[in-house]
Amino acid sequence: MILIGQYDSPFVRRVAIAMRRYGMAYEHRPWSVFADADKIAEYNPLRRVPTLVLDDGEVLLESWAIVDALDAMVDPDLALLPRTGPGRRDGLRVTALATGFSDKSVSLFLETFLRTAPSERWIARCQSQMGDALDVLEADRARRKSAWWLGRELGHADIAVGCALCQVREAHPGFFDASRWPNLANHAAKADALEEFRAIYQPFEVQLSR
Repeated sequence: MILIGQYDSPFVRRVAIAMRRYGMAYEHRPWSVFADADKIAEYNPLRRVPTLVLDDGEVLLESWAIVDALDAMVDPDLALLPRTGPGRRDGLRVTALATGFSDKSVSLFLETFLRTAPSERWIARCQSQMGDALDVLEADRARRKSAWWLGRELGHADIAVGCALCQVREAHPGFFDASRWPNLANHAAKADALEEFRAIYQPFEVQLSR
């Protein structure tokens, strides 16, 4: 398999960490959505990452669809999200909050990075959405006593939150306040210490050209 995208993307990184957790071998092509857009377009007309090319040539798009396909390739007992039931819905909800947060974080960065006159209204909206999402995730994590979000084992929700928090700390220094979100800060530290998170990592940097 071929995984396209840089590890500083929380979306690419969550896929790569899941694949490493599953022991799935892949070729990594660390292409930038800006600097390598034409290369990505050969596989994904949206020029988005992650893009995963399966061994038979099938191309999978979007991190949520990719990890869902990966889950189907492993023993159900090893899957990073329950197949059915309340646990699955719970995990999907937490993951959606984390990936939605990351989407707003990326939008906020690009607003100030690409525009000579960024919209203050848009910046305030993104920051409000991001803060509110972290408030909900903080309260949710605080009420759980398990080692990881859904229980004793690491799951997709944990990976998505960990990747989201790493990206926001690097893309928006000063935004994440550990005193406001202490349970999330603890979660991030615990995730960052894992072998998979250490191995699958790239400092945040946007490349507009090669």
